[in-house]
Amino acid sequence: MTDHERELAEAHRRGYREGYEEGRESTSGAADLKVEWLERRVKELEQKLDDATRVHEVDGGQAVEVDGYAYLWRGAEPLEVGDHVLLPENYVSRVKNGPGPTRGVVTRLGITYRGELATIIGRAPRDHG
Repeated sequence: MTDHERELAEAHRRGYREGYEEGRESTSGAADLKVEWLERRVKELEQKLDDATRVHEVDGGQAVEVDGYAYLWRGAEPLEVGDHVLLPENYVSRVKNGPGPTRGVVTRLGITYRGELATIIGRAPRDHG
């Protein structure tokens, strides 16, 4: 094999390797875009399902999520996201915080939970500290 033939063969191998790598990177990029699109679509569909099943009133009271858990509010003025409330004691709050009511923050209006709901005791003043 002559020097010229060796150079041609090496150029061919290098071109093949570089083309293969570029193709692989391009395919990987397309796959990443597809995954990103699918994740966005799943979030959109989850939101549509949530909107379709979310209820804002149960037995004449306002249904809200407080720190991710469903509660019922029977106060005169409706609660808004960010309102601080007092929650009734339960076995978890008693272990974590001791006996008596515990504080929480309204994180979402409406609920998708369909079981028994504890009733919020009242509004709590915001901490100023």
